[in-house]
Amino acid sequence: MPHRRGSVGPLAQPSPPRDAPFAVALRRTLAAGYDAAAFRADLLAGLVVGIVALPLSMALAIAVGVPPEHGLYTAIVAGVVVALAGGSKFQVTGPTAAFVVILAPIVDRHGLPGLLTAGLMAGLLLIAMGALRFGRLIEFIPHPVTSGFTAGIATVIATLQLKDALGLAVDHMPSEFPGKVLALWGARGTVTPAEVATTAATVALLLASRRAVRIVPAPLVAVGGVTVLAAALAHVAPGFHVATIGDRFQSSVGGRVVAGIPPLPPLPRLPWSGHALSPEFLRALLPSAFAIAMLGAIESLLSAVIADGMTGKRHDPDAELVGLGLGNVIAPFFGGIAATGALARTATNVRAGARSPIAAVAHAVVVLAAILVLAPLVAYVPMAALAGLLLVVAWNMAELRHVGHVLRVAPKSDVAVLVTCYVLTVATDMVVAVSVGIVLAALLFMNRMAELTHSRVLLETPEAGDDLARAVPPGVALYEIAGALFFGAAQSAMANLRTLEKHVQVVVLALGQVGVIDATGLVALESALALLERAHKFVIIAGPLPEPRAVFARAQLEANLEHVLFAETLPQALEIARDLVVLNPGWRAASRSAASTPR
Repeated sequence: MPHRRGSVGPLAQPSPPRDAPFAVALRRTLAAGYDAAAFRADLLAGLVVGIVALPLSMALAIAVGVPPEHGLYTAIVAGVVVALAGGSKFQVTGPTAAFVVILAPIVDRHGLPGLLTAGLMAGLLLIAMGALRFGRLIEFIPHPVTSGFTAGIATVIATLQLKDALGLAVDHMPSEFPGKVLALWGARGTVTPAEVATTAATVALLLASRRAVRIVPAPLVAVGGVTVLAAALAHVAPGFHVATIGDRFQSSVGGRVVAGIPPLPPLPRLPWSGHALSPEFLRALLPSAFAIAMLGAIESLLSAVIADGMTGKRHDPDAELVGLGLGNVIAPFFGGIAATGALARTATNVRAGARSPIAAVAHAVVVLAAILVLAPLVAYVPMAALAGLLLVVAWNMAELRHVGHVLRVAPKSDVAVLVTCYVLTVATDMVVAVSVGIVLAALLFMNRMAELTHSRVLLETPEAGDDLARAVPPGVALYEIAGALFFGAAQSAMANLRTLEKHVQVVVLALGQVGVIDATGLVALESALALLERAHKFVIIAGPLPEPRAVFARAQLEANLEHVLFAETLPQALEIARDLVVLNPGWRAASRSAASTPR
């Protein structure tokens, strides 16, 4: 008989060994050769990115609710560690706007010790994620989820800047977003014209210098220009005054109070200094640490992917997670807050001609030099100027044009996911938004996949226009399934096997278009095969693809079921079926007798 039993193909070959997820980008750079020209290019790129990082790092730390030097310490320590230990050649790591939504409530509840300890815990989680090679899993987060929570984060960041941007006198800022909005609205009568003018001037200079100035980064032009202008106006017009970093923050250096930031490098300290390190304290911080780790992983890997698109290179996501985790473990011991890959600074790094991770290290050195040399000048930077800078960052982060395009053209299910993530991010927090968004997107996707999985039964119909139907021999039923045979579609896909006509003696089960089968699909298939065995019908499984083949091999279908045969192709299966009908008349009669017996 022209058939072959047990024709299940071999399992897929194992993937080639990969690099250990540590310092992959640096090792690849050195292995490819690193010369003086590349070093000069990295130094120049680091200088540009360092200038961009200076005002942003301070503004983001202030937005979180801690002194500005902690943002600078983050850019220095995490910037160096992640660059040397990570998996992307061009990634620049530091504080980012996305973290503001998560970190600000931690400061409200647990202060700076809680913030630094939560960052340390998140770093340990990130190292574990990288070591377990979870980097590729980030690719499975749907785009509507990331768009929704990113737009929600931008909304919260912009709202938080209104206090300094408008000079509002708010006695107490609640931790919940609705409470913040009500508090800002209640203080609307305290708007300060000088602060509003400073914010407007910063935004205008940012937008103008972005187009007109190519050499000096726009944030430095805008914040630096507004700082000089505000200081000059305060000198010539005694009635003019805007709140500055020096007014808001002071530190003690050698027993002397210093306005603004201390002119010192990041010094070693215990992250939880000033707070008892207890199991209760760690348990209270664990949800926040998980949120930091998840958002850090998502943002950093998305930034690395965009850098890959700009350069044609490929990063190692697992090594990037390990490097990011190490950066977040070490930075808190030097006063650094949570860090992740910064998209704007990474893109600036690429456009400035970076060649390797040394550019990110150079950017950290530039920030350190600025602290040591320019710390006294930082005290004169207006708070409204930094608020204006973050308003522009939030506007760019929201990508309203892109979100509007998705809302117009995307399927309703994707729109529902995006809107849900946005609302939950604003009303609750990012962890809830992402968790609900991923579950909702997964359920909608499974429903969509179940709808795409379909089946049909073909019998001998010479008058039919379907060539495949005309090829089916008498007494044979061809049951064709197309799509994924998974738990969302398995029962409906197998339902027609229960209603086959009595004269059918052989069932050809065509699985050549089934690429995936899960445990539920296998159980449904085994149940259908058992039903056909009781009905005294032979089954020929035709053309299974490699993954279903491997599943059938592990389940030992042919060894356990005497009435099941396998065929490599559908024509071969139909030929076997024809032979079975012709060469087994006794079995055919028994089949008909059994089918006609009352039950």
